[in-house]
Amino acid sequence: MTAKLIRIPGQAEPVTEPVAPDRLLEGHPVTETRNAYEKGEHTYVGEWAAGEGAWRVAYDEWEFCHILSGVCELVPDDGEAMRFCAGDSFVIEPGFAGVWRVLEPMRKRYVIRLGE
Repeated sequence: MTAKLIRIPGQAEPVTEPVAPDRLLEGHPVTETRNAYEKGEHTYVGEWAAGEGAWRVAYDEWEFCHILSGVCELVPDDGEAMRFCAGDSFVIEPGFAGVWRVLEPMRKRYVIRLGE
């Protein structure tokens, strides 16, 4: 069996865009996404940043997040808010729906796995 080892590049090209108006709840946040690695159409690794604000989210995918800087809060539709700051890691599973709120401008690393 041959193992594959892939170095993730330090900086990928950023894609900057505002949060979609139909999802926006507070503020005028702009997001920056840097996909550093893609495997087919199902796996993504990179960094993401956002300014202060809040918006609706609904996940069909699985995502691992590690917060590099800033503070965010995720509020599930059916539960209590969870706050995350630099150094924290968490997983969002498919089916999560709620509010993503950025309390201080933030940056995270992510691994996303879409359903196949």
